[in-house]
Amino acid sequence: MSTEDSTQTLPLARPDSMAVGDTLPELRIPITATLVVTGAIATRDFQKVHHDKDVAVAAGTKNVFMNILTTNALVNRYVGEWAGPTARVGRINIRLGATNFPGDEMVFTGSVESVDGDSVTLKVTGTNSLGPHVTGTIDLSIPSREETA
Repeated sequence: MSTEDSTQTLPLARPDSMAVGDTLPELRIPITATLVVTGAIATRDFQKVHHDKDVAVAAGTKNVFMNILTTNALVNRYVGEWAGPTARVGRINIRLGATNFPGDEMVFTGSVESVDGDSVTLKVTGTNSLGPHVTGTIDLSIPSREETA
């Protein structure tokens, strides 16, 4: 799939067919200035380093950069698209690393850390050209096929 394709979808998961160590499909997200700025606005983060390149450069970075709330939303999108519309996020525990700047791409990967009934814990990493941007674990509740039929 092209890095320009923002309509990429992931196959749905079911806890009755997954095991510890299973991997999630990769998801590629182009980091654009529009994504950085609109993500900051949508999360009501008005720090100018997320909106104004001149301010960001004066603060010592090369460009505007993504805020943690936008990163959190993208993590939620990644696991949510994989888990499906009936899944419920119980907890997202993430840490930021390398900054997401416009002109780069973040590639999400993940794996199943544990499965207990309909409760699933995932380990997720979003990496850009500078290294891991976000790492963390996500707890989900995913109903089995019988419960959603």
